[in-house]
Amino acid sequence: MKPRHTHRGVVLRNAPRAARASVPQAAASSGGARVRVGREVAGRGGKAVSVISGLALDAAQLDELATRLKRLCGAGGAVKNGRIEIQGDHRDRLVAELCRLGMEAKRSGG
Repeated sequence: MKPRHTHRGVVLRNAPRAARASVPQAAASSGGARVRVGREVAGRGGKAVSVISGLALDAAQLDELATRLKRLCGAGGAVKNGRIEIQGDHRDRLVAELCRLGMEAKRSGG
């Protein structure tokens, strides 16, 4: 299958599930994985959402951490696909809190 190039990178459409699933696992298996705090607006009507990924926690711990971070930011949010999404752009505040909790967090994106 031929990849489709876009201004954000390469998008593989209609690829076999094994090819799509292997890409994130390869990135996640690299040593020294960090917690990344980024901002997304795609598919949300232009509304910004802070996304925390790379957390090596189980579902109960993710829910507990999400509740704590939502309370810190005074915003809503959810846990989806092992990532925490907080409504609004709170990247700096979230990175500071995650570092204070002993996680190696880094701001990603622009």
